[in-house]
Amino acid sequence: MIDQSAFIHPSAIVEDGAIIHADVHVGPFCVIGPQVEIGARTVLESHVVVTGITRIGEDNQIYPFASLGDVNQDLKYAGEPTRVEIGHRNRIRESVTIHRGTIQGGEVTRVGSDNLLMVNAHVAHDCTVGSHCIMANNATLGGHVAVDDYAIIGGMTAVHQFCVIGAYVMVGGCSGVAQDVPPFVIAQGNHATPFGLNIEGLKRRGFDHAALHAIRAAYKIIYRSGKTLDEAKPELQALAQEHQVVNTFLDFLLRSQRGIIR
Repeated sequence: MIDQSAFIHPSAIVEDGAIIHADVHVGPFCVIGPQVEIGARTVLESHVVVTGITRIGEDNQIYPFASLGDVNQDLKYAGEPTRVEIGHRNRIRESVTIHRGTIQGGEVTRVGSDNLLMVNAHVAHDCTVGSHCIMANNATLGGHVAVDDYAIIGGMTAVHQFCVIGAYVMVGGCSGVAQDVPPFVIAQGNHATPFGLNIEGLKRRGFDHAALHAIRAAYKIIYRSGKTLDEAKPELQALAQEHQVVNTFLDFLLRSQRGIIR
C-alpha cells in the first residue's frame, strides 16, 4: 500500500506488499522490499535499499547507499524471518548498514529514535541501540551489542559482540571495546579503558550538582577503591538510598555479562 501523498521517484522500485505512509519521499534508484513499512514523512534520498521484514518509523532522514534490513553476517543464519525495527527522527547517513536479527538473538535488531548514525556506521544482528545516540563515521557494533540512551561512539571504534555501552557514555575514536562500559564513563583505547566521567555531557543533559556529585562518588567506589564489584555493591546500594541516579550503575552491573572495562 502506497499512500497517495507519498512521492516515489520513477526510477525507484517499491515491491508489491510494501507499506508506504503519508508524505514519504522515496528518491531515485531506491529499492524497497515487499515486507517493508516506512512511516510518515520519512525521506529516502537516493540509492537506499530497505529489505527483509523492516519497519521504519516517522520523520527519518536516510541518505544515499544506506542498506537496512539485509541478511546478517552470522554464519548460523539460515533465512529465518527475522527483522529490523527503527524508530522516529533518526538521521541515517551514507552507507550505513543495519542487519536483521537472528532467531538465537531475539529475532530483531532495534534502533530507537533521535539517533545520528554517521557515514559507514554498522549495526549488526540483534543489536539494540537506544535513543539520542551518536555513532560516528565507521563505528561498528558486533552482534548482540546494546547501546543505551545518549551514548556516543567515536569514529573507527569497534565494539565486541555482546558488549553493553551504558547511558551517557562517550567512547573515543579508534577504540576497541571488548567489555561493558558503565554509564556516564569516558572510555578510550584498544582495549578501551576508563578515563573518568562524561561530566560536560551530563551537564548539557541537565544533571544537577547533587546528581553529578553522586555519580562521581559511585565512580570512585567502582574504580578507585580497590574493591571488587561484589565488594563495591553494598556501598553503591547505600549511596543509591540517598541518590536515585546511582541505581543506573547498579542496574547496569546486573546486566553486565562480559565484565566492565578497567
